[in-house]
Amino acid sequence: MSSNEEPTPDRVILPSLETPTLTKAELAELLFERLGLNKRESKDMVEAFFELVHQTLVNGDDVKLSGFGNFNIRRKAPRPGRNPRTGEAIPIKARNVVTFHASHKLKAIVQGDAPVGEEFE
Repeated sequence: MSSNEEPTPDRVILPSLETPTLTKAELAELLFERLGLNKRESKDMVEAFFELVHQTLVNGDDVKLSGFGNFNIRRKAPRPGRNPRTGEAIPIKARNVVTFHASHKLKAIVQGDAPVGEEFE
């Protein structure tokens, strides 16, 4: 290997990914390849999953995915803000925000402290 080549990892979890970002289309393609669903079923399954997560969060409920992490709705109180350019005080309204907390299992795998289990392949 020459000095300007990137080292390749010993194990590639998602070999069909062409970009460093996983998209819904790529998730559907992985379902097609690995589970044998047809492409329409794969796309519909991915869309249904994200619609369910979206609607659950909109309803104000948390989403807990075992071994992956939790999506939570957090209420942020109103507070005074400031325009950084002018210094003018601007009130910031109360709002709901979505937060994500990775599970200990996911954190350990990402950091390389734990082996990737079958459920993550």
